[in-house]
Amino acid sequence: MNASDDLNALRFRLAAAGGVLVALLVTGVLGYRLIAPEAGWVDAFYMTVITLTTVGFGEVIPMDGRPGARLFTSVLILVGMGGVLYFVSTATAFVLEGQLTHMFWKRRMQRDIERLKDHLIVCGDSPAAVYAIRELRAVGRPVVLIIPEGATGETHSVLAEAPDALVVRGDPGEDATLQAAGIERAAGLAACTENDRDNLVITLSARQLNARVRIVASVRDVSHGEKLRKVGADGVVSPESIGGLRLASELIRPHTVSFLDIMLRDRDLNLRIDEIGIQEGSKTVGRTAGELRDMDLGRALFMALRGPDGSWLYYPPNSTRITAGSTLIFMGSPEDFRLVCDLLDGTMISKPQQAHS
Repeated sequence: MNASDDLNALRFRLAAAGGVLVALLVTGVLGYRLIAPEAGWVDAFYMTVITLTTVGFGEVIPMDGRPGARLFTSVLILVGMGGVLYFVSTATAFVLEGQLTHMFWKRRMQRDIERLKDHLIVCGDSPAAVYAIRELRAVGRPVVLIIPEGATGETHSVLAEAPDALVVRGDPGEDATLQAAGIERAAGLAACTENDRDNLVITLSARQLNARVRIVASVRDVSHGEKLRKVGADGVVSPESIGGLRLASELIRPHTVSFLDIMLRDRDLNLRIDEIGIQEGSKTVGRTAGELRDMDLGRALFMALRGPDGSWLYYPPNSTRITAGSTLIFMGSPEDFRLVCDLLDGTMISKPQQAHS
């Protein structure tokens, strides 16, 4: 059972104890009203409270000559004391255990983050951040989410789907928050807040803390894109621009878009298009595209090659030589990419993690 389950169990127990206490109060008030109809609702409530709490204040409803009233009060004391003690003990446990559970959960999460290397960081609580972390988790990438204080309900829905997600709460533009997310060891960072200025500050802070990390920033005003690149962003993404391209694609190539949607949403296949870099010293340097196709690459499909000079070859001829600095584009599952990366002695921006059973 994780921290979220523990807190939910405590909340349920507290709600049940509160229900018992309310039931006792209602029973006591109604009982005293039946015993002494001349007494008002306030007097009946007062008698119930002093009986349940056994404080010993004076009775406002006389017990003399009313054996039924004494019997009812005795039963209410015996049952009520147990109900009150149950509520008090549960409330105390909720406060103390809840705080302790949260504290241990936070420490355990921080230890997990400290063990990460070449992971990815997503900053923000915007819809773009929500979709980004869903995709990264779907393809098995190690990822940490930085959520600003006052996160949206949509972000909380993601955390409900993935209670084991690694989360840091705080201002993603602050150095301390980025360091808590392991920025010095990270391979990439996505600045996905809804404010371009916040994304600019996040980009600048992250670049100062890690000169090699790849940074991609979301931008609402495309005129701010150049500023983000100047302070260290490797890539700038405009959700509105991508949305427009998707609308146009739906109009003129609907079946292609449908294929891509199925590829992305089919959890059994979980196919993606990804890249593997070939560095100097890799055993793949000098091999041909034909040799790569003859290797057992699982279901991975070799689709394209980007040369060190930035030139592209789509479905490279078998005679094409792989040189250092090339990037190979494959289509396959996260497991396929992990296999191919190991087989070709290549590199990836945050390698997919081994699937857990």
